[in-house]
Amino acid sequence: MSEEQKKPENRARPTTDELRKFIAEDWAPRHPGATGLSEAARYAAARRDAVSAAFPGERLVIPAGGLKVRSNDTDYVFRPHSAFAHLTGLGGDREPDAVLILEPRDDGTHEAVLYFRPLAGRDTDEFFADARYGEFWVGARPTIEDLETELGLTARHIDEFADAAVKDAGEVTVRLVRDADRDLTRQLDDQRSSETTDQDDLTEADEELAHFLSTLRLTKDEWEVEEMRRAVEATRHGFEAVIAALPEAVGKGRGERWVEGVFGLVARHEGNGVGYDSICAAGDHATTLHWIKNTGDLREGDLILLDAGVERESLFTADITRTLPANGTFTDAQREVYDAVYAAQEAGLAAVRPGNRFSDVHAAAIRVIAEHLHAWGLLPEGVDVEATLDKDHGQYHRRWMVHGTSHHLGIDVHDCALATREEYLDAELRPGMVLTVEPGLYFKADDLKAPERFRGIGVRIEDDVLVTEDGYENLSAAMPRTSAEVEGWIREVQDRRG
Repeated sequence: MSEEQKKPENRARPTTDELRKFIAEDWAPRHPGATGLSEAARYAAARRDAVSAAFPGERLVIPAGGLKVRSNDTDYVFRPHSAFAHLTGLGGDREPDAVLILEPRDDGTHEAVLYFRPLAGRDTDEFFADARYGEFWVGARPTIEDLETELGLTARHIDEFADAAVKDAGEVTVRLVRDADRDLTRQLDDQRSSETTDQDDLTEADEELAHFLSTLRLTKDEWEVEEMRRAVEATRHGFEAVIAALPEAVGKGRGERWVEGVFGLVARHEGNGVGYDSICAAGDHATTLHWIKNTGDLREGDLILLDAGVERESLFTADITRTLPANGTFTDAQREVYDAVYAAQEAGLAAVRPGNRFSDVHAAAIRVIAEHLHAWGLLPEGVDVEATLDKDHGQYHRRWMVHGTSHHLGIDVHDCALATREEYLDAELRPGMVLTVEPGLYFKADDLKAPERFRGIGVRIEDDVLVTEDGYENLSAAMPRTSAEVEGWIREVQDRRG
């Protein structure tokens, strides 16, 4: 980004009429824009219909969100709010500051209207002088006609949004996704408060909308499932690139950074980027559950726990973990821990079937973890497997596996986060749900309760599974899981890539 992109007004350069005229002249015709409805938009329309049916007669405001400052006058790469992307089909870094309004009709349905900043003419100052929106600075934007064609909804200039959002506010309930754009939320709160009741009532109404939009993603349609398959496949490519690069990661130093960079290259090339900050945890760092600093070395005898996923342009992401021996072979102690985690994952996977509760997956996996810890003599004297699994007492196994075994996965890596316990942990699994199964064991290097041979070993195995009519499909089944298969995978990939 050049220094001029966001220069303050005191450094703005004067523009003359002569310069404006000169810049506006002699441009070739633009390439045609959108030529038809996008596949993503076809499915987004059905989701909007579900939202419309849940909130008849109400105006619903779903912002994309705006750019966020990274440092001084530079921004982070834009990512639209998940609810906005889910209801429009716009992903990637598309349309910062846009807002979707579902405007109520008299018949109880809604008209979908997208407010955004369309492409400016070449005879405008915005074209060459606006560092935030100008085509010279950030590239061409779609026209209103382009977005209407691509998305199958009504599009309007963002300048019309303010009046549209609050018209008849005293007569029409207006709900807003509050966390998408905090500046817009403050603006609408002020306007709505003058027409309606107190702030608590507004917030409660907004939270009901946010909750509905979150739980709308609990089951995936066929297009979403296909996006998940593609995200998983790209993620496999990223893991195999890392496996091929393990010798370099060991030899160059700061191997965690090398692994992060290799995976990130594939993620950026085959998708939108990473779906979350990659965990590239070597040695004892693997015992820190969310190790995203990735500052450590990768040594010859280490395991590296790679928890990473490629995000598609649609924003659907994979979330896979494999624990890999840097030199291609597990030590006896590493294999002992790894095989225990694998057995726990097998038990968790077996519990994934319609009619079972979401929490049954964790219960099955954690029982196997507890059985191994008991067999190793790590539970307190007199505490057996049943005692440690007692939720009101015990829970001693959590010293070595503190996290849950599963979470919903989709357009967010921890999808459907606003679902209640009854809708999430206590809910029955249904076909179309996508979830992770990811038990682990983590023995910190300074854990004196752990056997010395286990200290500094952290293992997690994670796969993404689709609930089917009669069980589950492991979407990441092409990525080997047993200790012997992982060793063979490393040999195969490294031999293949030279």
